[in-house]
Amino acid sequence: MKYYHPLLLTPGPTPVPEQILHATQLPMVGHRSSDFESIAEEAFRALKPIFGAKNDVIILTSSGTSSLEASMLNLANPEDDIVIIVSGAFGNRFKQIAESYYENVHIFEVEWGKAVNVPDFIDFLKSLNRQVTAVYSQYCETSTAVLHPVNELGHALKNYDPSIFYVVDGVSCIGAVDVDLERDQIDVLISGSQKAIMLPPGLAFVAYNDRAKARFAEVTTPRFYLDLNKYLKSQAEHSTPFTPNVSLFRGVNAYAQLVNEEGFEQVIRRHYAIRDALRQALTALDLNLLVDEAYASPTVTAFIPNSKEELNYIKTELKKRFAITIAGGQGHLKGEILRIGHMGQISPFDILQVVSALEILLTEYRNQSYIGTAITQYTEVIKAYV
Repeated sequence: MKYYHPLLLTPGPTPVPEQILHATQLPMVGHRSSDFESIAEEAFRALKPIFGAKNDVIILTSSGTSSLEASMLNLANPEDDIVIIVSGAFGNRFKQIAESYYENVHIFEVEWGKAVNVPDFIDFLKSLNRQVTAVYSQYCETSTAVLHPVNELGHALKNYDPSIFYVVDGVSCIGAVDVDLERDQIDVLISGSQKAIMLPPGLAFVAYNDRAKARFAEVTTPRFYLDLNKYLKSQAEHSTPFTPNVSLFRGVNAYAQLVNEEGFEQVIRRHYAIRDALRQALTALDLNLLVDEAYASPTVTAFIPNSKEELNYIKTELKKRFAITIAGGQGHLKGEILRIGHMGQISPFDILQVVSALEILLTEYRNQSYIGTAITQYTEVIKAYV
């Protein structure tokens, strides 16, 4: 059967809405012109409610990883002690970046598929007996679909030592979660363009509070392209220090318009409704979920097929027969789990396609009828949303 509209359900990149695609393909303007200054001014401001920030959001023309690196180079001096929470592949990326620049890097390991236990983490900090400059954590660990308790962690950190800078990687969930820098005690919050913000890859974002802004100017760690002070100086003039991706800046403004039309609270509610419904559907298909409900991400869901053969069958046949692309595992979970992304402009009925396809595939593979079982469970949850 021919499918004319392939469905991309990876946890990034995500489908790009037509309105954003249209905006990114408008005629080019000079990046040192008043035309771009108007675009940039709007974009810096438009992202503030998405990040729960009081200051305009810095926009880098680079991948999301650049914002991870920038959050270190602009907060920690070479001799400083920093702590990384590692609970998956992207926590490990924070670790790799840190160890490329710093000697005093302390790692708090969390079992993959689990959320950080805040009291245990504070005990770990105490056991170091060192003055820690910054703590780095994911908000959503993309590789496992865990949503860490960033608010609880932020308050516990500041109660323990208010001088610590708290940095949160929100690459795979900002745009789909309720976050507020002041409320959640976050100093720097970073993200990328190609996930819940539903742009093409190519932009990274840095939200910051005034305390972090002051720190950027004090740090002596060498950096050039990722020197956030340069971006702040240019931002005051509605510009950027280096050539920006003009088209994607326009995409930011189109994204903000879409969010305003739907309402950001409704955007968040939609993501959580899809999460809950999909988890019910997968359970009905006798597929185990990797993450406990309390810490399940609203943007990506990880499940465990009954065997590696079944895993390969599901992933391959979804793509070949139904034009649906999902993701496998990363790191030591590669070949163990599958991940379905459901972020950005994804409706409950988009996910219904993959649920029904899974019913067909597992009915065939297991020689046991699942037709209608997962759809029923899924729809029972979604009906309360629609």
